[in-house]
Amino acid sequence: MRRMTLFLDRDSLTVMLILGVVGMLALVASAFGAPATANVSPRAADEAIAAMEAGGGTAPRGSAQSEGGLVLRPAASGGVATEIPAMRLGTDIVANVSGQTARVTVTQAFRNTSDQWMEATYLYPLPEDGAVDTLKMVVGDRIFDGKIKPREEAREMYEEALENGQKAGLVEQHRPNMFQNSIANIGPGETVLVQIEFQAPIRQVAGDYSLRMPLVVGPRYLAGGEGAGGTMTRAAALAGADDLVAPTADPEMVARVGGGLNPVSITVNLDPGFTAEAISSPYHRVNVAGSGEKRTITLADGAVPANRDFELRWSAAGDAPALGLFKQRNGELDYVMATVTPPSVERSRPVPPREMIFVIDNSGSMAGESMPAAKRSLLYALGTLRPQDRFNIIRFDDTMTVLFGSAVAASTRNLDEARRFTNSLDANGGTEMLPALEAALRDTSGDERVRQVIFLTDGSLSNEAEMMEEIQRNRGKSRVFMVGIGSAPNNFLMRRMAEAGRGTFTNVGMGDEAESQMQRLLDRLAQPVATNLTASVEGGNIDFAPRDLPDLYAGEPLVLLGRTRHLAGTLTVSGLIDGQRWSQQVDLTQATASDVVAKLWASRRIAEVEAERYSGQMDYERADKSIEELGMAFHLVTSRTSLIAIDETPSRPDGAPLKREELPLLLPAGWDFDHLFGGHSASEADWAALRDAMADEEERREQLNLPQGSTNYLLTLALGLTLLLSGAAGAAWWRRRERSVQGPALPSLQRQLA
Repeated sequence: MRRMTLFLDRDSLTVMLILGVVGMLALVASAFGAPATANVSPRAADEAIAAMEAGGGTAPRGSAQSEGGLVLRPAASGGVATEIPAMRLGTDIVANVSGQTARVTVTQAFRNTSDQWMEATYLYPLPEDGAVDTLKMVVGDRIFDGKIKPREEAREMYEEALENGQKAGLVEQHRPNMFQNSIANIGPGETVLVQIEFQAPIRQVAGDYSLRMPLVVGPRYLAGGEGAGGTMTRAAALAGADDLVAPTADPEMVARVGGGLNPVSITVNLDPGFTAEAISSPYHRVNVAGSGEKRTITLADGAVPANRDFELRWSAAGDAPALGLFKQRNGELDYVMATVTPPSVERSRPVPPREMIFVIDNSGSMAGESMPAAKRSLLYALGTLRPQDRFNIIRFDDTMTVLFGSAVAASTRNLDEARRFTNSLDANGGTEMLPALEAALRDTSGDERVRQVIFLTDGSLSNEAEMMEEIQRNRGKSRVFMVGIGSAPNNFLMRRMAEAGRGTFTNVGMGDEAESQMQRLLDRLAQPVATNLTASVEGGNIDFAPRDLPDLYAGEPLVLLGRTRHLAGTLTVSGLIDGQRWSQQVDLTQATASDVVAKLWASRRIAEVEAERYSGQMDYERADKSIEELGMAFHLVTSRTSLIAIDETPSRPDGAPLKREELPLLLPAGWDFDHLFGGHSASEADWAALRDAMADEEERREQLNLPQGSTNYLLTLALGLTLLLSGAAGAAWWRRRERSVQGPALPSLQRQLA
C-alpha cells in the first residue's frame, strides 16, 4: 500500500488532535447491535439456556457497549469484537428427517446479562434451499406468533415497536442462505426465546444421502469496488452488500468466555423410509441411538461452538430407491414432488477428450486449512488428466493469473509446470472472483470437445448475483462445477453457480477429504450424463418447477415440484444417456400424502425467478413483485417478505435508554484470524474515495473492506482511520472557517461516527 502524508499548519494540527479524541469518544459512546432466536418448547428452551451456562457462565453486568465500541468500524463494514457481549446466545436445533425432506426447528435463547435495556441482532446461516415459514417469540410464559409481511412494512412495524418500548422479533432474509434476527427491548437480566421453523430437501447422490446445517457465516469480501481489488469501496458500489457483514469474535475474547460463546446443540430424528446404513458426521462426533428405520443422532460432545457446518450422511442398504412421490392439497390446488433417478449406464464408448479449466481461490479467507485442501484437490485433479485432454489453471485473489495463454495439452511438461504453480500458491488478497469467471468462460478452442470449468473456493464474497448473471449470459458450451472449500463454504453460491452452469457441486470440509471428495466429483463427471430431459403429463396439466430441466450427473435424481387443480395422470420423464433414449413413467395417483410439498414448490419457484432476473429474462421490479406475492401466499421469508412478532404491551419504561448490540460471530474453524485481521495500511486511492464520500451529504454510509479476503477491519486500522479522517476533516473545516465558508465535511463525519 502507498502511504499518504498530510501537511498541516500548527492550528490545523491542534484541531486534528482535538477532533481525533472526539472521534475516539464517539466510537466508544455510540450504540450497537446483535440478533436472536429461541425455542418455544420447554425442552428446547432448557437446552439453549443450558448450552449458554455450560459454556462459561455469563458476562459481567453492565458490559454492553456501543456499536462503535464493540466493532470499531465505519457503517456496516464488519469488524472485530474484542469485548464480551452483554447478550448471550444459546442455540438448539432439532431436525426431523422424513423420507426426502427435513423439518427443522431452530431455537435461540437470548439472555441480557447487563443492567440496561437492549436491542439484539444476529446474522446466521440456514440451508440455501430451505423455506422459512414460522416464527414464535417467547417472553416468560407468553408466546407471540409471527406474521408474514412485505419487507418494508415488517421493518416499519418493528421500528415502531422498538420506539414504543414493545418487545418485537423480526426475521429478514439477506441471501437465500443468510438471515438476520432482530429482537427489541430485552430487559436487564431477561431471557427471550425466538423459534423459527423451516423445511428443506435431503440431498441425494446415488445411494448416499446428506443433511447439511450451516452454523456460521464467514466474513464476506465486499467485491467490486473502485481501484485495485475494491480495497475501499463506495456505498453506491456496495448497494445490497452492507447486510452481509457482522463483527467477528476475537479469539482472545472467546477464550475469556471459556468456550461459551454461541454454543449449539443438535438432534436429528432420522426416518428416511428405509434402514439407513453408514450413518456418520464428517465434522462432528455423534451418537446414534435406535434401530431399524428410525434413529436419533445427537452430538457426542453436547453443545459445541457454532464455528463449522454440521453435516449428517447416511446410505441406503442395497439399491437406493429410484422413485419418490409425494402430494399435498393446499387451498384449491394440488402439489406434487417427484424424485426420479435415471438408471446407471456404463459408458459404451471411451470418455471423449475434454478441456478442463481449473479456477482456484487463493484469497485471504483461504488462509489456514482451506488453502492446503484446495491445493491438494487441484493436484489430485491434475493427476487424472490424459494426454488427449487440454487444461489450464486460473488463480485469483484481488488479482488474477492465467497459467497458460490458452488451454494446453496435458503433457508431462505442462503438468509439471502446473504442479509447481499450484504448490507455490499462498492465501492473500481480496476475493475478486468475477474476472476469473469471465476468463474461465472465454472459449477460444473452436472445437466441440466437452469443456468443464471447476472452481475451488470458499465463496466468501458479496456479489453472488454477478456470478450467476455472468454464467447465464456467457456460459456457451462450458459446464461449471463448484468445489466448496473449508468448514463453512457459501453453499448458496456453490449450488446456484452449478445450476446456472449446468454442472454440479461438492464440498471439501477438511484436508483429509480433499482427494476422496475430488475423486467422487471427477468420477461423476466421467460418467454418462442424462441430457435433453423433458417432463410431460398424460391426462393432466402440471406447472412444474424447474421449468427448464437440468442435466443430471451419475447418481443424481431429478426433483420435480409441480402444482395443478387436480392431481391425475401419468408423468413421463425422458432424456438421453450416452446417446441412448431413456424414459420412465410414474402414476401420479400413487403419491403419498405430505405436508411439505407446497412450500417446497414455492421456494423452488422463487429460486427460478431469481435465475430469470440474473439472465435478463425478467426485470428487477417484476421479479421483486413475483417474489413478494409468492412469499405472502405461502407464508415464507424471502428477499421481499419478512416475519414479524410483536408484544402489544410496552415493557421498556418511558425514558429508559436502549442499547443496541450486534452479536459477534465465531470465525469458521480452520480460518487464520491473524492473516485476515492483521495490520494493513490504506492506499492513496482509498483515501481519495473516503474524502469524496465525506464531501457528499447524500452518502450516509461508507463501506470499507480489507484487501485480504475479508469484509472486516482490524481494530487498529479502524482507530487510525477514525483519528486521521477526523483530523483531516477538522483541518479542512478550520481553513474554511478562516475563509468564512461552511462545508459539509464535519457534519458528514459526525454522521459516520453516530
